[in-house]
Amino acid sequence: HTHTHTRKSTNRASAIHFTPRLGTTAMAAAAAASPLSLLRSCRALRACPFVAHVALRRPGRHFGAPITLLPSHTRPLRQITSAVDEEAAARAAAASAESGGPTIFDKIISKEIPSTVVYEDDKVLAFRDISPQAPVHVVVIPKVRDGLTQLGKAELRHEVILGHLLYAAKLVAEKEGILEGFRVVINCGASACQSVFHLHLHVLGGRQMKWPPG
Repeated sequence: HTHTHTRKSTNRASAIHFTPRLGTTAMAAAAAASPLSLLRSCRALRACPFVAHVALRRPGRHFGAPITLLPSHTRPLRQITSAVDEEAAARAAAASAESGGPTIFDKIISKEIPSTVVYEDDKVLAFRDISPQAPVHVVVIPKVRDGLTQLGKAELRHEVILGHLLYAAKLVAEKEGILEGFRVVINCGASACQSVFHLHLHVLGGRQMKWPPG
């Protein structure tokens, strides 16, 4: 079934027809009640990919064939929403970074918060990211922060632990079977979307990476 939302003006009307591709009764009903809400809701977009047919009309006239918007055209909306959330979290974390208070990573190290450990030794801990951005996404952190809230705060005394973190990243890649191709990411500061101010490395792999990373 096709559900139509029409907005009239003095010169033209925009007709947007939504056809749910999954045929889900609940989502179809939601589209009938408020079709444009599907464009505003990232959660709805993830749950129910759809095809939108857009046409411009004037009384008695029709301009061109309908434009088909595939689900791929909706991805930037989801990405923008996610990016805004990440930027807000990074700014909030940066504001309290200098307080020296414990972070979520301190609680993971102390086992107060559970994690899925991939690798651990006396200096570092590596665990799976709870919001993976690749089939393999592991976070590697030093067990002792020692002022290393971010890479930009590194001093000469941190030389050994910095090298060990990179070596641990290699060991993680080896254990996860992605040694032939993986990426190591360090976000430094709020403008780089660092959301936990305890230096950490992201080890990502298991899919083809793109460049530039974004």
